[in-house]
Amino acid sequence: QVQLMESGGGAVQAGESLRLSCAASGKLIGIRVMGWYRRVPDKQRELVAQITVDGATDYQDSLKDPFTMSRDLRNTVFLQMNRLKPEDTGVYYCRIRDFVREYWGQGTQVTVSS
Repeated sequence: QVQLMESGGGAVQAGESLRLSCAASGKLIGIRVMGWYRRVPDKQRELVAQITVDGATDYQDSLKDPFTMSRDLRNTVFLQMNRLKPEDTGVYYCRIRDFVREYWGQGTQVTVSS
């Protein structure tokens, strides 16, 4: 059974940074896409960034500069979030889609105070 475990969330001041990690365990079959989504107050869940199996990255336009997504050679993805703003407050989710289906993590809370 595949499980995704996010970590790295927390409470910070505006302008500070956080680095989120998502480690996948279990048997994934042919990973296609690994990504980060978030749900901020009063909005639907939205894409933050994703990376495809060939290394191509895709960001929400407004987040491309302060946020950077990367992955290691195993099934772990990272989201480096710099210059955080209060509007970045929300729950951040990891998503992995393999050949069979998609998987979601439980989410990690990010709170940015002004």
